[in-house]
This record gives sequence, C-alpha cells and structure tokens, in this order.
Amino acid sequence: MNNKTRVMKKITACILLLIMVGCSSPKNDDKALLESLANEKAAEPSISEETLKEIIQQIPSPLEISFLIKDLGTKYDKSILNSTDNMSNYNSNFQKAVNLGIFGTDLGYTNIFEQNQDGLTYLTAIKELSDGLNLGQFFDIRTLKRLASNSKNLDSLLLITTQNFEKINQYLQNQNRSNLSILLLTGGWLEALHITCQINKQNPNKELSDKIGEQKIIIDQLMLLLSFYESDPNINEFINDLKPLHEVYNNIEILTTYEESTFKEIDGVLTVVNNSTSTVKVTDQNLADITRLTETIRQKVTK
Repeated sequence: MNNKTRVMKKITACILLLIMVGCSSPKNDDKALLESLANEKAAEPSISEETLKEIIQQIPSPLEISFLIKDLGTKYDKSILNSTDNMSNYNSNFQKAVNLGIFGTDLGYTNIFEQNQDGLTYLTAIKELSDGLNLGQFFDIRTLKRLASNSKNLDSLLLITTQNFEKINQYLQNQNRSNLSILLLTGGWLEALHITCQINKQNPNKELSDKIGEQKIIIDQLMLLLSFYESDPNINEFINDLKPLHEVYNNIEILTTYEESTFKEIDGVLTVVNNSTSTVKVTDQNLADITRLTETIRQKVTK
C-alpha cells in the first residue's frame, strides 16, 4: 500500500468517525435507556460514544473498496452508479439522507478513477441534497468544484470534506437529528457493497468475493444502529428491506486465526502489525443472493 492510499484511508476513516460521533449522547443507566427506547417521540437514543467508535472501526471506507477495484485493473463503469437524474424523486428527509451517502460513495469512485466531469456532477447533486436537509451551508461548492476539477487535488478535497462533516455533525447533534448520520453511513455502505457486487458479477475475483463476505460483520452493526430508530416508519421499512440480506449473511462463516501482534517500522514510525488472519467462507450461491438482494434494496431507495 503506497503513502497516498494510506492517506486516503485515514482521511475517509475520519469522515466516517465524525459522522458517527455526532450520533452519541451522554451515557444513561439501563432504566433510562429502556424508557428512551420505549418513547417513540424520543429524538435521541442512548448510544455510548465508545460503542459507536467500536462499530465505526469495523466499517471499511467506500474509498478503500474503490481503491481495491481500481488496483485489480477494473475499468471505470459509470452505469453502476446512482444517476443524478433521480434527484427529483428524493422528497423526504429519509430519501435525501440515504442518497447523500450513496452519492458520497459515487463521488469517491469517480475521483479514484479521475473522472473529473462526473465528479463535478455528483458534487452538484450532493450540494442540492444537503440544501434539502438544511446542511448546504457547510459546503463551499465553488471550492469543492475547483478541487474536483483536478485529480491532483484529491487529498485536499477529502480534507475539506472532513472538516465540513465535522461541522455538520455538530449541527446534527445540536438539532437532535443524529438519525440522519446513521442513514448517511448506511447509504454509503450500501452503495459500496452494490458497486463491489456488480464488479464481481462481471469479473469474479476472490479478493472481491472475500470483501463481500466480510460485510457480514458490518451489516450486523448497521442493523443494530438502525434498530435504535425503528419507531420511525421510514427507517422501520428500511430495516425490513435489509432483513433478507442480513439473513443471507448469517449463513456466511468468518474464521479468524489469532496470532500475536508484532512491531514494525513503517515510514519511520513504529507500528503494531496485526498478524491474525481471517478466512471467509462464502459460496457462489451466497454471492448471487447478496448481489440480487443488494440491487433490490438499492433500487428501492434510489428510485
């Protein structure tokens, strides 16, 4: 992995962490938690910041998957992305939040492949959805478009996006709208899974198959987070749409062989090396079912 790839992964991890930190609220005892969950009008569930951080560390960034796809020699395929022509269909906050996450993944995909014009189109769509969620004030679209027009500015573009999300999540937290952060994250993850499934369907590859199988851990965590908001009819329906996919993932085995960690100097920095390995047992039928269900869920939320 080169330095640029490491920088991209770190910056994107920061973006996702900032999204989720905005979802945390002060710790309460078990009784208070139950009372909060029982009250359908409760704006914020009681989720500890530590729990959220633990969950977010296990969620791969959409850019990480885009890098993997490009490194495998796969060609850019715009047809597998969500068309910005669907923008007029997104009227509810639920639709806007999920598709903001989806377009965020699509933007990353276009940037990795240095498709500047498509990137500008997705930036415009992201700005419009953000305006619809009263978050547009956090996006300096002129600056972002200038950076997106030159692939050499990708690092700067992601850094500014990180800063924007920091402001956004503080705002969402203050406004008791952290459910939108969960939807942003889930939408981004769903689109990354969709892209990976479509690429693997066209050109089967063990690395991609394993990456798809590894999402068993992620969907477990996302279903848990969404369950805190199941009193919302839209989110409850979304959870029900995801359940068949979750059930397929329950049939996948991930076997981990634990080995003692060691230390290694990387770029002058002493780093802990995790020597444990994981084996993903995913069948062709598993992959076919995941691909089909992911496409069905995605079509429903994007159309």
